[in-house]
Amino acid sequence: MRRLLFAAAVIVGATLIARRLGYKVGGDTVVRCRQGHLFTTLWIPGVKFKAIDLGIARLQRCPVGQHWSLVIPARESELTDEQRRQAAQHHDVRIP
Repeated sequence: MRRLLFAAAVIVGATLIARRLGYKVGGDTVVRCRQGHLFTTLWIPGVKFKAIDLGIARLQRCPVGQHWSLVIPARESELTDEQRRQAAQHHDVRIP
């Protein structure tokens, strides 16, 4: 039980830190693959069925370039309106 509580505390803490740093995690999140493609994915910290979790990064399929890549959340403040629109047009499978 203590391990479960510890894991939950770590996930919540990491989520709060990421949000304070300008990353929108904990729902639909704009991410960038290693080739620079932007898309939207369901990012729930600690819950992954379609990706391999590597902490702040994931190994998952990019729906824009149709390839597997490391993806990381994009800072909302660094995205233009056009980039947000492009990312919204490309959403991967709607499971975490």
